[in-house]
Amino acid sequence: MDHKTQQLIDNLKGKQKIRVLFVCLGNICRSPAAEGVLKAIVDEAGAAGRWDIDSAGTGGWHVGELPDSRMRIHARQRGIELIHHCRKVTLADFDRFDLIIPMDDNNTLNLRRMAPTLEAARKIIPMATFVDPGMGYDHVPDPYYEGSEGFELVLDLLDNGCRRLYDTLTPQ
Repeated sequence: MDHKTQQLIDNLKGKQKIRVLFVCLGNICRSPAAEGVLKAIVDEAGAAGRWDIDSAGTGGWHVGELPDSRMRIHARQRGIELIHHCRKVTLADFDRFDLIIPMDDNNTLNLRRMAPTLEAARKIIPMATFVDPGMGYDHVPDPYYEGSEGFELVLDLLDNGCRRLYDTLTPQ
């Protein structure tokens, strides 16, 4: 983690409310799954009141829809219900959220282009920052054109990354 990212994380540890936005391309697989996974972790820890967790896409093809049915099925098998309705990232999100977490380099680049200020761009921290490097991924791959293994891999990466994100932002 670079110095600026570590500084942002350290500042968030003391906040009463932490606002996190997960972002992928269509807001239909990875980002709503990340939202659901982190919400489950926060609920399990009894810390729901301290967190505001949402997700969005850089593209608007699926606005208003529920997440992909395959992702909902795989998440449900892990006890996570994905009830989010897909939406597109807005400029207001850069003001509302403390952290904007894209799933891959393309979404990181799209968000950096959208960011209205340098300060807003500093809120963009890729999900891979929080995933254990030992898992061997520098991004969360899109499972949309994959089989069951792709959805399970994404959920494994998100579970690992979201737990590490939660632990990172929870004062010891």
